[in-house]
Amino acid sequence: MTGLLALSLVCAAAAVPFAASTGAAAAEAGVRQADPQKLPVIPSALADGAPCTAASSKVAVAEPPYQESLALSRAWRFSRGAGVKVAVVDSGVARGTARLNGRVATVLGTGDCVGHGTFVASLIAAAPTSGTDFSGVAPEARILAVRGTDERGVPSAASVAAGVRAAADAGAEVIVVGPALAGGSRELTGAVEHAIARDALVVAAAAPESKPRKGADKDPGPAKDYWPAAQKGVLSVVGISSDGSLPDGAAAPRRADLAAPGSGVIGVGPRGAGHFIGSGSSLAAGFVAGAAALVRDRHPELSAAETAERLTMMAYPADVPRLDVYAALTSTGRTTTVASGPATEPARLPSDAVAAEATRRAGALGVVAAAVVGAVVWLAVVVRARGRRREDPSG
Repeated sequence: MTGLLALSLVCAAAAVPFAASTGAAAAEAGVRQADPQKLPVIPSALADGAPCTAASSKVAVAEPPYQESLALSRAWRFSRGAGVKVAVVDSGVARGTARLNGRVATVLGTGDCVGHGTFVASLIAAAPTSGTDFSGVAPEARILAVRGTDERGVPSAASVAAGVRAAADAGAEVIVVGPALAGGSRELTGAVEHAIARDALVVAAAAPESKPRKGADKDPGPAKDYWPAAQKGVLSVVGISSDGSLPDGAAAPRRADLAAPGSGVIGVGPRGAGHFIGSGSSLAAGFVAGAAALVRDRHPELSAAETAERLTMMAYPADVPRLDVYAALTSTGRTTTVASGPATEPARLPSDAVAAEATRRAGALGVVAAAVVGAVVWLAVVVRARGRRREDPSG
């Protein structure tokens, strides 16, 4: 997609300077307060021979602005995701991850050399603590660690399929898939269908991670479908910047069900108590998976498909609806979908051509409307004049 338009969604800016004071817990842990722009970047994969991701020595103290926009403190009055099993199909999740308090059970693969899966898990379920206002969406949810890549973080259709199937068999109620593949496979399709049949809500990144580009290379290219997000019954999520657009250089998905923060996201790594920063639709999918855990905790009578519908129907209206955690929990409206997956066709991302066509149609409708209004006014004048002639014999 060339010149992708902004998605008409508003998230609070993720690059606002953080608070100037550091908390006692951070000092005890030996980490330094950091401007979020100076936090180490969490990798999505490691080059051959590169060492495992080291612990971060820096901590972000203040609440990330996008986290405030999700209104988590209000949402937690209704649900904290207690006991809901959320499987993270990614590079793995470290069992000793800070803030997950022993709530990690390994299903497939051990450890997390890359750190990306652990980062996503922290967005879902990191518990609040003193010294920092960062926390996960569902701080009492349980995490199932599922490696859906090789040890270096490189995914394949076979590895993701194995991860999704293992997560479903382990009783996951929500399965978040971080990798977004350029092509699917019969094996992957079957694994997703297996998970859906077991009433697991599959949440997937609508586009893969990408590195920031410069100059002319910022054009993300044509929009594409990515798997398993493009599969029927999967809740696909796109990550957005603070102004509602795709981050610079991000791959453009052809369509998505929901949008969530996906730029300048703060989380923890596989070692230590320090923080990292990252961007991408896989991180946005983590926020949605956390919200799904809250909904499934508060509304256990809802199926996975009904949970997906509730999240999409209660989202902020836009080209791609933006996640509204509080509304999804508190709305009195009831969902009626019984089939797998969201009730409606996923929203498509707008292109320049579509916008131009919409503008042309709007202009044409404006001309027609003006003509109709003019005709009505002229007819009123004529009728009034004739009435006066009937009342005035000299007319």
